[in-house]
Amino acid sequence: MPIFRNYFFISIFLCFFTTANVSLAGNVAEGKERAMSCIPCHGKNGISTYFYYPNLAGQKEAYLIRTMTEYRDGRRKDPIMSAMAQGLSDDDIANLAAYYSRL
Repeated sequence: MPIFRNYFFISIFLCFFTTANVSLAGNVAEGKERAMSCIPCHGKNGISTYFYYPNLAGQKEAYLIRTMTEYRDGRRKDPIMSAMAQGLSDDDIANLAAYYSRL
C-alpha cells in the first residue's frame, strides 16, 4: 500500500504543478473589453452564429495566442484575420486569449 500512496501523491503534485502553469498572464477583463471587435464574426460569447467563423469560447489559451500571433506576424494568412490582428500587441493577444479560453 505505501507504494500506491507515493504514486498517488506524486500524481496529485504533478497535476497541481502542470495546471498551476496554465495561466499565461492574460487579463480576462481587458480581454473582454478588447473582444468587442470580435463579436460580429465570433459571437458575443465566443460562439459564432456563422458556420464559416470558428467558435473561440473554451479554446486553449496557448493555441489562441499562437494563432493570433501568427496572423499578426504574417505566418498565417487570412484576409480578415490578418487585418484584424495587425494592430494587436502581445498584451492584447494574451488578454483576448485569456478571455476566450475561460468562456
